[in-house]
Amino acid sequence: MHIVVCIKQVPDSAQIRVHPVTNTIMRQGVPTIINPYDLFALEEALRVKDRFGGRVTVLTMGPAMAEQALRKALAYGADRAVLLTDRFFAGSDTLATSYAVASAIATIGKDDPVDVVFCGKQTIDGDTAQVGPGVARRLGLNQLTYVAAIDELDLEARRIVVQRRAEGGVQVLQTRLPCLITMLEGTNEIRFASMDDMFRAARAEVEVWNAEKAGIADKTRCGLKGSPTVVKKVFAPTPRAEKAQMIDVSGKTPEQIAEAAIDTLFAANPALADDLYRVSAGY
Repeated sequence: MHIVVCIKQVPDSAQIRVHPVTNTIMRQGVPTIINPYDLFALEEALRVKDRFGGRVTVLTMGPAMAEQALRKALAYGADRAVLLTDRFFAGSDTLATSYAVASAIATIGKDDPVDVVFCGKQTIDGDTAQVGPGVARRLGLNQLTYVAAIDELDLEARRIVVQRRAEGGVQVLQTRLPCLITMLEGTNEIRFASMDDMFRAARAEVEVWNAEKAGIADKTRCGLKGSPTVVKKVFAPTPRAEKAQMIDVSGKTPEQIAEAAIDTLFAANPALADDLYRVSAGY
């Protein structure tokens, strides 16, 4: 069994600052980490490997310094690391990123067919949750997003059953392999790296691929040329001046408390009732 895990090295969001003049993120001097959501994907891939055997390949796209994130993934137990880096990738949005990553995964799969691709739900720097589904669409893979648990994996039947978190509850979905899974946060906890794996990660060769080696046929679909998204500015929301309103719930039933909360909400937002009525009526 061959599993590919897509990870990303991101700035530590706890230490990100916004430039007061340009309103852009100041990345200089900010330490980088593996995207926290990707750690849930990596751990789940390693658990599947522990149960069924096989190999785990970690893949990332970024500058040369992203090798640090790959070595850390190797220390956790991954078997192979591929760094996708090229000047053509600079400035890629989610559309261009998914194209480059999908091309690299297809190239990896030529010599060793890929059964499952794991991704984090989203990244903390972009928060779009678009790259995973974009990769699945480009590779023609069945996609299972916001997965909370893998209930069953049958390699002979090429079938997988997962629990997917949805707004209305939990969906139990079944599909055939190969597929792409985006893991939800809080589904597991990344293991501690063993001493043997840390030494192995320090000695391991991280494969560095440029656009040509990754099998990218059209470089105009990478980087800024292939990115229709334009970020005009980044800014912090202004603090709200309104104070919380207290509702006296003493001696009231749950129904009365709910009614009082709704009355308070509508009193503070007079147009809300009309908006909700138009939505419910299909206007």
